[in-house]
Amino acid sequence: MSRRYDSRTTIFSPEGRLYQVEYAMEAIGNAGTAIGILSKDGVVLIGEKKVTSKLLQTSTSTEKMYKIDDHVSCAVAGIMSDANILINTARVQAQRYTYAYQEPMPVEQLVQSLCDTKQGYTQFGGLRPFGVSFLFAGWDKNFGFQLYMSDPSGNYGGWKAAAIGANNQAAQSMLKQDYKDEITREEAVELALKVLSKTMDSTSLTSDKLELAEVFLLPSGNVKYQVCSPESLSKLLVKLGMTQPAAEAS
Repeated sequence: MSRRYDSRTTIFSPEGRLYQVEYAMEAIGNAGTAIGILSKDGVVLIGEKKVTSKLLQTSTSTEKMYKIDDHVSCAVAGIMSDANILINTARVQAQRYTYAYQEPMPVEQLVQSLCDTKQGYTQFGGLRPFGVSFLFAGWDKNFGFQLYMSDPSGNYGGWKAAAIGANNQAAQSMLKQDYKDEITREEAVELALKVLSKTMDSTSLTSDKLELAEVFLLPSGNVKYQVCSPESLSKLLVKLGMTQPAAEAS
């Protein structure tokens, strides 16, 4: 039945579904998991890097985490070429706002503006939805630290803890059980690593398969976006007892 209605994004099925948008969400289910956790003193983003071949040259830059502006960053799951277009769009919008109003763009306004672009690709013929989901982490003077999740349909929502990508349902249920409202940034990192270790397809948790980024306030009051180096990440995994015997032996 669905085959009659899934050729275009502009056609609703009799049940009121847009199949092409649902298929775009399925594409994200094959991507590496990304988890975001909101804490009282910052936001933690962690992502699983899918290493497709050992011959592949590992990137020196981040693969899952991107800085949009000084006060906003995001984690990505899905088709990276689609993500690059949207991230560049978000960066331009953030700079335009700063240029016009001489202050950073409110986080939700930036997310909503990007989601409006994504929604347009589900409503007009000849276009396909962006096959990518985002977790946005940021801080502004209106609402403090914030975490938003958006999907290919253009919907977005504010979350205390969220997961996108492969095994996101299992990760979401674990976060629901273990998340506490007054969680600190250190506890959030620990929780994110614990959840990722149990939901990753790969059996070993090593620094070359992970990316960790944090958004927090410096004592000066400025917002800091910090990506954890592989060395620091390795030390953290050892400290939490999450490294595999092979890593310890080397």
